[in-house]
Amino acid sequence: MKLFNFFNRSTEIVKNTSDDLLLKSILSENAFGKAEALNIPAVARCVNLISDTVSMIPIKLYKEKIESGKRKTVEVSDSRCDLLNDDTKDTLDGVQLKKAIVRDYLLEGNAYVFINKRRNIVKSLNYVDSGNVMISKNSDPIFKDYNIMVYGKTYKPFEFLKVLRSTADGAHGVGIVEENRELLKTAYLTLKFEQNLVSTGGSKKGFIKAEKKITKEAMDSLKRAWRELYCNTENNVIVLNDNLDFKEASSTSTEMQLNENKTSLNNSILDIFGVPIDFNWETFIKTAIMPILTAIECALNRDLLFEREKKSFYFAFDTKEIIKGDIKTRFEAYKTALDSNLMQIDECRYLENLEPLGLNFVKLGLQDVLFNPVTKEIYTPNTNQITSIERTEDNEDRNKE
Repeated sequence: MKLFNFFNRSTEIVKNTSDDLLLKSILSENAFGKAEALNIPAVARCVNLISDTVSMIPIKLYKEKIESGKRKTVEVSDSRCDLLNDDTKDTLDGVQLKKAIVRDYLLEGNAYVFINKRRNIVKSLNYVDSGNVMISKNSDPIFKDYNIMVYGKTYKPFEFLKVLRSTADGAHGVGIVEENRELLKTAYLTLKFEQNLVSTGGSKKGFIKAEKKITKEAMDSLKRAWRELYCNTENNVIVLNDNLDFKEASSTSTEMQLNENKTSLNNSILDIFGVPIDFNWETFIKTAIMPILTAIECALNRDLLFEREKKSFYFAFDTKEIIKGDIKTRFEAYKTALDSNLMQIDECRYLENLEPLGLNFVKLGLQDVLFNPVTKEIYTPNTNQITSIERTEDNEDRNKE
């Protein structure tokens, strides 16, 4: 009985939501959505810049294991990484899949990918446009549950990879278009106003003032001439007869300070997406890219890992690929890693797709003194001497006695 009530309540909620959306679209004279938002240059620039950056970063699978009492992280070769980075076995490839996820995540707040499994093997990752997804939720605010419906077919949440933005229920997110609708709509209307100025040659709107009533024929003739003025670039003159006067009803773009308003709107849009106004690569990565990478990684670890893997396996973006376009920064990072003994030469060559030299050693300077915390011994390379701290302390105690 409880199961029946659950689906009954869920269906009712979905129906009300659909009616609300339909009613809003009918009543709204100027509907504003993703397509209109992408017509705004600043929005298109941010979405393309962020999605292109994320799409070039490979996703890898790592495993944490304990060897000789020490925790160690190793990279694991797995077919799921090939699906995410190269061939998804769907019509989209790995790069297009990541771009679509980021685009839907930013603009609509919801990115869905169907996980096509055969037993414990993931056969393909199929991107699903969020416009084709319907969420069927229960009415319990504590023990929340939901189903995913696509073209009338019902799926369970674990069958989908879900990347959600600003979600409150784990089923449906809030995108930038919905969250900042008024700002984006203002920018869009500004763009349409400029288009209207160009199409009309900059002519102002206004009305004709007549001192006495004019005939219908004269009025029709005046309307026709006025329409040709705005629609035909060849006819740019209207002759007003006696007792007729034109009164302006709108301001010019200069009077409205249109350029200043456009700059202010563009800066606000950049702030929304986390893109620095004075573009800086490091700041851009921290504010615009890293939050999205974290959201995708969390979704992958929840939905694409099997239950037995969740204790020791995890997906992560290989962010080293971000700096591959900057050879100076990349080589300075290698030098720092080598000097601090975090990496070996062959490890750096591997990242540059170069053959290894077989130099499996760590570079040490003669000025360094090495301490072994396990044996409590100190080794001095310059004098080739090993000293035990415990023996030194015992000798000092004997001398005191």
